[in-house]
Amino acid sequence: MTNQISQSGSKSDGAFSWLRARLPYLVVFILALLGVAYTSMSGQPLNGYWEFLGLAIGIACIVIGMRQTNDKTERRRILVTQSLHWLAFLIAMGILLLPSVNTFLNGPATGLALMLLLALGTFVAGVHVSTDIAVLGIVLALTVPALAWLKQSALILVLIGLVIGGFAVAFRPQKVDV
Repeated sequence: MTNQISQSGSKSDGAFSWLRARLPYLVVFILALLGVAYTSMSGQPLNGYWEFLGLAIGIACIVIGMRQTNDKTERRRILVTQSLHWLAFLIAMGILLLPSVNTFLNGPATGLALMLLLALGTFVAGVHVSTDIAVLGIVLALTVPALAWLKQSALILVLIGLVIGGFAVAFRPQKVDV
């Protein structure tokens, strides 16, 4: 019995440590979703928000990459390549947010485009630095069409929910008085 308790305790500890190790990636994912949600609802992009998010991921990529090696030359290469990589994506985000460019996109499209740029930058950086970062980039990229579909299908999803709720109320079991 004590063996079962220690095994179940170690399983929960393992799951907790796995979740704790992935927490920064989850936070970035949630922040990206909040950025898209705000941009979609307000119709205006958060100019500094997306740059901050890209910069934060870029710094994380540099730190993670430098932890993987002790070679000074390799560390310098990681610092230079990741800095240039994220600088390019931050410039692309900045161009997308310019008023002369942004007039071609509505609020939701701007948010999705920025998230897609962030996803692409994250994936490409992850290919060179860490599998976890590459997976985060893939998840962010897959979220873009999912959010677009959800926005287009929101009314039908609400109607389906109302129909299901109506059937649940109409066909609920009746109390029998004794």
